[in-house]
Amino acid sequence: MTTYLSIFREEILRSLIAIFLLLLIRFILFKTVKKVGKLGDIDRNRTLLILKFFNIFLFFIFVVVISLLWGVDFKDLGLFFSSAFAVIGVAFFASWSILSNITAGIILFFSFPFKIGDRIRIQDKDFPTEAIIEDIKTFHIHLRTEDGELITYPNSLMLQKGVAVIEKHLKEDDGVHSV
Repeated sequence: MTTYLSIFREEILRSLIAIFLLLLIRFILFKTVKKVGKLGDIDRNRTLLILKFFNIFLFFIFVVVISLLWGVDFKDLGLFFSSAFAVIGVAFFASWSILSNITAGIILFFSFPFKIGDRIRIQDKDFPTEAIIEDIKTFHIHLRTEDGELITYPNSLMLQKGVAVIEKHLKEDDGVHSV
């Protein structure tokens, strides 16, 4: 055991430093996202979803860094990732809108032009919609019309179409009120 520690002492030390830096970056990133969520009065579940996306991203970065620190050849690592991304790319090409909806959901989180409870009008000549935002999910937004109809609208279309906020939904100490 001591032979192993003496042989790989530098790699272990670098790995510990990388873990510390990753945890520090994760802490700062999570604190920032939570602060943005709180300042923007964004639903807690949406904030947790964004944190999950960043966790996955940081995990992949961590795997690459640790692999390079332990001497995995960059060409071998590149071959592995290019093969994996080729398979993933073919799978996502069939449903490319999944990625665009996830990306749009992240953009909507940080720009927060509208929130759950707001009454909006989507400026679409083929399908004009006026409804209240009931929930904002990873891929789509749930809208409730005055007729009680539930409409599932893709996040990517919320960025492509004009959206007018008719009535903002404000939270106050004594409850939830609309203005």
